[in-house]
Amino acid sequence: MSTQRYTVTPHPIETLLTWVKSGEIAIPEIQRPFVWEATKVRNLLDSLYRGYPVGYLIAWRNPTVKLKDGSSSAGKRVLIDGQQRVTALMAALLGQQVVTKDYEQVRIRIAFNPLEEKENFEVSNPAIAKNTAWITDVAEVFAPGTSLFALVNAYCERNPGTNQDAVFQIIEKLRKITNNLVGVIELDGDLDIETVTEIFIRVNSAGAELSQADFAMSKIASNESYSGNTLRKAIDYFCHLAVAPEFYGKIKENDSAFAATDFFQKMEWLRNESDDIYDPSYTDMLRVAFTSEFKRGKLADLVALLSGRNFETKQFEASIAEQSFGRLKAGVLNFINETHYKRFAMIIRSAGFVDASLIGSQNALNFAYILYLMLRMQGKPAADIEAAVRRWFVMSMLTGRYSGSPESTIDFDIRQMHEQGFDAYGPATFAGELSDAYWDTLLPQQMNTSSSSSPSFRVFQAAQVKLGDRGFLSRDITVRDLILNKSDVHHLYPRNHLKSQGLNRGRYNQIANYALAQSEINIAIGDKAPAVYFKKLVEQCVSGKKKYGGITDMAELRANLAENCIPESMLSDSVPDYDDFLEERRKLMAAKLKTYFKTL
Repeated sequence: MSTQRYTVTPHPIETLLTWVKSGEIAIPEIQRPFVWEATKVRNLLDSLYRGYPVGYLIAWRNPTVKLKDGSSSAGKRVLIDGQQRVTALMAALLGQQVVTKDYEQVRIRIAFNPLEEKENFEVSNPAIAKNTAWITDVAEVFAPGTSLFALVNAYCERNPGTNQDAVFQIIEKLRKITNNLVGVIELDGDLDIETVTEIFIRVNSAGAELSQADFAMSKIASNESYSGNTLRKAIDYFCHLAVAPEFYGKIKENDSAFAATDFFQKMEWLRNESDDIYDPSYTDMLRVAFTSEFKRGKLADLVALLSGRNFETKQFEASIAEQSFGRLKAGVLNFINETHYKRFAMIIRSAGFVDASLIGSQNALNFAYILYLMLRMQGKPAADIEAAVRRWFVMSMLTGRYSGSPESTIDFDIRQMHEQGFDAYGPATFAGELSDAYWDTLLPQQMNTSSSSSPSFRVFQAAQVKLGDRGFLSRDITVRDLILNKSDVHHLYPRNHLKSQGLNRGRYNQIANYALAQSEINIAIGDKAPAVYFKKLVEQCVSGKKKYGGITDMAELRANLAENCIPESMLSDSVPDYDDFLEERRKLMAAKLKTYFKTL
């Protein structure tokens, strides 16, 4: 018979709010953007006023940790479900400010009309403020020291003819919503993250996802001893700045305390940064900072370490928690370092990935940055680091190494690199993953797809950039130029031509049928059959009359076709059958990728 690993206890809302104010319950999200609309806050108060249930809260007690002097300290509860509801109550009833998406501190004011029978609550606005029938901010009703008699008298003076006793009863009913009971599910502190996650998903009515990164961020934010909240802000702010550099001034204006920290000084360079090759989320940043510093890949381990877990004794120790926060801080500072960040982006660009659209795997990018930071800490020569990062990133992209459930693979790779050294593990992995059988057989098969977002096609375009290839039938315009200017993807066997032959979308939209081309060339070719427009290209080289692009020399035309992996048989009197063309081109594209990889 299984043991119950939780307790369920009803608590008055007033008690819960008191616990939050005192720190008994930690709300990790309270300093992050409040995602609820004000109308949702209004609806919550209305539900409480009418005596409707507002759902359970889920709290997970931090484990008891052993202090240096041998004594123990009980961990506080961390609210992992119900954060928005409790924050809404703190904002509406206690008048606490919330943080907007621009990290501005604002008040949410909910108005109350005692004279209305059905629509008592509304979001305050200028019109309501002018209407004496409304109490424009319910926080006034709940403020400490507020005299209910004085409040009712003032209200009735503003609204002559109102029934004072009736108004008193209604406002008293409003004040009593803090006596409403809310069920708190408290999970045992010794439960592992995987179990807590599963419980959360099963209990949460919306089946919402709760990631390991969410737990880690909650753990960081709820820690006061080692400046966890500042660290949390650093992660949040950096990720926001990477996408919106103009946000820098908002932080400086609205969070002067953080603006005075080393973290803020270290990320000042982002205010003028527009590169979007690597725009990390907080999950990305946590993963890179943790894995590069701790040589572990599972974020569950990070949560355990921040809790002070000793993996050998299975106990929790304050010294381990302190050390882990320090190491994570070091990892975050390494991540946000301007030199590290910009040089890493430069390395990725040097592999041909000149636009974010070519990067289909964020985890492949994350691990490449992990590898960069690790090798840099080891003091490897810059040229060796660059080659290693380029090769590992391309290999990861092509093979989908970190797709699906990446944590186990990340954990395995970083441990092996740490134990064996990259000089041994890297080449062995390349040889195993990218064998001749892969280049000659598996990769061409992998290219049998209609998805232009497939890793094979993205890496193929990067290869063309790296090798300096020109666009299809372009004399001077390169693939790099075309990608950066969002030019057309041309169907070598035109789409409508194939549709007229009865082929479906999956057949005519094959990546082996794609080539990057200038829009004017694409338009000029139109729906013409390959046999027609390739014949015209040969004639163009003879006559010098330009119809499709600017190439008028046969040797130059053959070179252009080779750069774009287009079989030279297209120039013969008998253009290959479509399926034969696809098969041949896939092999040519795979061969180019093999050549490209050797250049990295």
